[in-house]
Amino acid sequence: MMISVQGGAMGGADNQQKDTDMQDIQSEIQTNEFVRLLLESIGDGIFVLDTHGRIIAWNPAMEKITGYSVDEIMGKSCRVLNFSQCFDKDCPAGMADCGILKYGKVDPTECLLSHKNGHALCVTKNARVIKNQEQKVIGIVEAVTDLTELKNARLKMEEATRRLGELNRLGGIIAKSQIMQNVFTFIKASAASDATILIQGDSGTGKELVAGAIHSIGERRDKPLIIVNCSALSESLLESELFGHVKGAYTGAVRDRIGRFEQADTGTIFLDEIGEITPYIQVKLLRVLQQKEIERVGDTRKRKIDIRIITATNKDLKSLVDAGRFREDLYYRLKVFPIFLPPLRNRREDIPLLVNHFIRINNEKSVMKAKGISKSALKVLMEYAWPGNIRELANAIEHAFVLCSDRQIDVDDLPLEIREPQSICRPVEPAYQPAPGTPVQARVPLTREKLIELLHDSGWNKAEVARRAGLSRASIWKYMKKWNIPQKKSGAASDGN
Repeated sequence: MMISVQGGAMGGADNQQKDTDMQDIQSEIQTNEFVRLLLESIGDGIFVLDTHGRIIAWNPAMEKITGYSVDEIMGKSCRVLNFSQCFDKDCPAGMADCGILKYGKVDPTECLLSHKNGHALCVTKNARVIKNQEQKVIGIVEAVTDLTELKNARLKMEEATRRLGELNRLGGIIAKSQIMQNVFTFIKASAASDATILIQGDSGTGKELVAGAIHSIGERRDKPLIIVNCSALSESLLESELFGHVKGAYTGAVRDRIGRFEQADTGTIFLDEIGEITPYIQVKLLRVLQQKEIERVGDTRKRKIDIRIITATNKDLKSLVDAGRFREDLYYRLKVFPIFLPPLRNRREDIPLLVNHFIRINNEKSVMKAKGISKSALKVLMEYAWPGNIRELANAIEHAFVLCSDRQIDVDDLPLEIREPQSICRPVEPAYQPAPGTPVQARVPLTREKLIELLHDSGWNKAEVARRAGLSRASIWKYMKKWNIPQKKSGAASDGN
């Protein structure tokens, strides 16, 4: 039998009585078959102390937990276990200072004890005093539960939760669908090199977020990330923006100006809407890719740069190459490592995650709060086609916030074109710009009110508005300037491209 007891010598009548009482405890443990089997079968550690704090009983579970055998531990002070906290303090120097004699018990408390090998174990401990018939304390029984496995399980759960968070969220991209997990894999793979990356996908799918994610986990993450929208500027302004200029290069160039390529030196430059650049800019960009050097406008000096180039487009560049509108050599230079972003309609299982994300964002910045979303409203969102992708979803939730007023978002809070898409007549839009010569639907004359409506529906993406209106992007910019419409939606944060 692995349970063992041992009495201690005590002086005087009281000590003789205590010896008798302790012998009774020992006798009970030794002779009572039920008590013996109970102590041996209990998974928790059980041990008994005399009133001097010496160990007089030790069950098998204590051997397993502490590493001390019965023979090694018997008669030793309980201080050998060095419990870290019983009564909000470390184990006292002597039994007289132990709170157990004063309070009569220790409620289950999480603390540490010292293993025989020297390392600390996380346990819960509780204790009770043993009294004789005269209600005098004659010993203490303590129970110890090993929390090591529970703690390891907790750590594994936390690690799994962290990893799940990484899988569902990378660089601000929120997704759990398999198609997006594949995108995450490509992002992580591309971050390990300096290869030029071409991100392709419909408007609003989050191409800028992907570029940011690639930069944030790559070797250049501590260096600058410079973002340029190639569709926002005319050819001459874009050239100056990208390459910089020297004083006197043209009228208004009153001083030297560093370009975005030089600003991105040692870092990353993201060229959005790369399909919009003119043949002249295409040639200059090809030189940058081939020779890793730039030349400021009006200057003859070549300047070496060390940058990584990431580009993005919502057009089919191959079709533009076939149509003679984009250089083939530049196309293959840009698509060394292509990443395709799926439209939201092809990753519907991500919609609940995105909805919760946008609700949280709006709750943080809005006085009015939303208490989640109803099942019926979420069903509508899941069934909608989402031509504007993530940006349209973000705008839909923002729209719902205006109406829901401190309650759950319901179907009636959603925009009309989402809850009743059949009532809105809109042309079917191709994923990419049609090639020259392709017949297009005759467009309706554009008014200021119609343009504002298109801008709102498209999240202020001028390329998207141009496609819906059947006009060029330059025309959209001119109309916005003519009608004094702001170029950006005030207070809006970008959640896609």
